[in-house]
Amino acid sequence: MKKLNRTTTNKAVIHPVKVMQFGGGNFLRAFCDWMFDVLNKTTDFNGSVAVVKPTERGDYTELRAQEGLFHVALDGVRQGKLVSETVLVESVSQVIQPYTQWQDYLALAEQPEMRFMVSNTTEAGIKFSETDKQTDMPPHEFPAKLTLWLHHRFVHFNGAEDKGCILLPCELIENNGVALLKTVLEYANLWNLNEDFTTWVTTCNYFCSTLVDRIVSGFPEARQDAITEQIGYNDDLLVAGEDYHSWVIKGPALVQKELPFAQTNLNVQFVDDLSDYREMKVRILNGAHTSLVPVGYLAGLRTVMECMEDAVVSNHVLQVLSSEIKPTLTNFSEKEVDAFINAVIDRFKNPTLKHFLIAISLNSTSKFQARLLPAFKEYTAAKGHFPERIAFSLACMIRFYKGTFQNESIAVNDNASVLEFFDKQWSQVDAGDQTLAELVQNILSNQSIVGDNLSNYEGLVAYVSEKIKEIEHSGVHAALNALNS
Repeated sequence: MKKLNRTTTNKAVIHPVKVMQFGGGNFLRAFCDWMFDVLNKTTDFNGSVAVVKPTERGDYTELRAQEGLFHVALDGVRQGKLVSETVLVESVSQVIQPYTQWQDYLALAEQPEMRFMVSNTTEAGIKFSETDKQTDMPPHEFPAKLTLWLHHRFVHFNGAEDKGCILLPCELIENNGVALLKTVLEYANLWNLNEDFTTWVTTCNYFCSTLVDRIVSGFPEARQDAITEQIGYNDDLLVAGEDYHSWVIKGPALVQKELPFAQTNLNVQFVDDLSDYREMKVRILNGAHTSLVPVGYLAGLRTVMECMEDAVVSNHVLQVLSSEIKPTLTNFSEKEVDAFINAVIDRFKNPTLKHFLIAISLNSTSKFQARLLPAFKEYTAAKGHFPERIAFSLACMIRFYKGTFQNESIAVNDNASVLEFFDKQWSQVDAGDQTLAELVQNILSNQSIVGDNLSNYEGLVAYVSEKIKEIEHSGVHAALNALNS
């Protein structure tokens, strides 16, 4: 089998470097680099990517050896039908390790075509440190490296307004663009960089907050031989991910103009406010997981895919989303919400992704507070009664946290104080020192567990107690069927 490089594929670099990318891991390659490749192949974008190693260890040896080339295997379900494709991504043209190639790193700032910066340096990557020095080559933190790069560009082009950049951080923190700008300005202040530079940073550069979404599972070992036979090359950087993808970008109109995603089929949206989109993602995608996990697990299922193949459990999730969460997303049209719900259901049905419920169950109490509680409260305020499906999932979560079910132990994983609280409550029930209703009362009134005093909601304590009894005596399926009747 042939080695993968630009000679064996006859794929010469034909696009000037327009994008500087901090990070060359699986996600950025299967998300951003894949998207820039689509732009090159379907629009007049005409730009390649220079990948910068944000940390000292390693230098992306495989990416260098393959001269920036790699394949992305994408699988998923669209409107109930399985889709699968493997594509060669050609957008990466250069790899730089600033710890050994500092001058090459700065030279990127001197390229007039350079316009975009993307990053994925983990949630802890956008960080300020007073120990970073302007004379470091390079400083430790990613925003410090970026600040010196921007200052070099500012000086090289004499502060030209048209030589600013569009920055698209992908770190999973709220308002990541705002956070990155704030940190860059902190370094500018620390190093006493002149006011003209800070003005140029804030007025000629565009720090766009973004929201990214794609599951990238990494190297597909189980399918490696089949894919290698298909593509005809040994690809050490083959990366697998789901077909679904979403990139929501908050930025001015010029950003949308310069990134011609509208001319493609890529799911990229430019918006004025990210907060609503983040809320929809949390409530529907993450809320679906949180409402599903304890229900599916107590029903004897162990993966998301198994839950989707179970008609009763999958119907429960769909009802939570369409009947109880959807009415709370009033800032979106019904069409938008339905489209996102359908996409989530399709993603859950993806047979190539094996998501274990027990792994998703980590810290389920705090996840309930962030993902389901807001919809629970808003639904109740609007309808005059609490949402029964979410309440059923809550009952399953309480039973799940007992740590055993039908003579099998459950590896519940949460903060020690949370586990201690549940253990004490359930032990008292088992010892006959309190009733099940008293346990439910104690849990629903504990704000550190459920985020509010839910025992104040009329009828909720009795409802949750009754559902736990039904689950105990008849099983989850029978209890859910009773809800359906």
